[in-house]
Amino acid sequence: MRNFLSVLTAAGLLVLGSAAAGFSPVIAAETSLVEKGRYLVTAGGCVSCHTDYKKKGKPYAGGAPIPTPFGTFYPPNITPDKTHGIGAWSDADFVRAMREGKRPDGAHYFPAFPYTSYTKATEEDLKAMKAYLFSIAAVPEPSTPHDISFPFSWRFLQTGWKLLFFREGVFEADPAQSAEVNRGAYLANALGHCGECHTPRNMLGGLDYDHWMAGTPDGPEGEAIPNLTPDTKTGLTWSVPEIVEYLKSGQTPDFDYAGSLMAEVIEHNTGKLTDEDLTAIARYLKSLKPVAHAF
Repeated sequence: MRNFLSVLTAAGLLVLGSAAAGFSPVIAAETSLVEKGRYLVTAGGCVSCHTDYKKKGKPYAGGAPIPTPFGTFYPPNITPDKTHGIGAWSDADFVRAMREGKRPDGAHYFPAFPYTSYTKATEEDLKAMKAYLFSIAAVPEPSTPHDISFPFSWRFLQTGWKLLFFREGVFEADPAQSAEVNRGAYLANALGHCGECHTPRNMLGGLDYDHWMAGTPDGPEGEAIPNLTPDTKTGLTWSVPEIVEYLKSGQTPDFDYAGSLMAEVIEHNTGKLTDEDLTAIARYLKSLKPVAHAF
């Protein structure tokens, strides 16, 4: 997420430049909103889940299968195609999906879609993300249906799941932390949804908040996911510059490189963020309470 002051300054320059050239300031404002949305969508990791890279799928037209203990989930087409994508959605539809985990028809989404994190995003940012997604090419390809075992395939059961595990609400800054750390927390939790992979879950798929970011042995695709808290024995003990370099290039302090799913995240998401935002994320991770591995 860009520094808001920079976004506002850029918007002002675009409006002034467009007016001088005889173009409508409204068009300039819309362009600025789309560009802001592009960055937020990148920070949110949307392309990594909603693109099937292994099958050379088109961007945002539907992702690769996500195997879980409850079945296999397939991220849907989120291009602006009105039949197979989200092109018929209103701003309110998009915000409700991201904030409440509900489809336009009111049915519940499964929490494989990380609305449990996106709920923390501001409405302003969510509308910018929608503006960007509606600016990309529509792909008329249907989404692959989920393959979920009974009875977890019953969407109405999500009502109970949400009552037990869903913490709905916009991100609230921690007054005990700096603006930079809070910015990093917003990027990591509301947009990047790092905790969705790096936090263990209970038998019903709810996040174990007592072990926030402490890693899990059974992450996406059955892989072990590392502890991101600064626990000296099992956690992330890298310096802030080392974390920034890893999120930017994938290189570790011992000159190894990220692999598997994290390599995709770095290539398509964190590697495209500004150094300022990567530093903010790193400082947020360093501020976490040290928690030993939950496994």
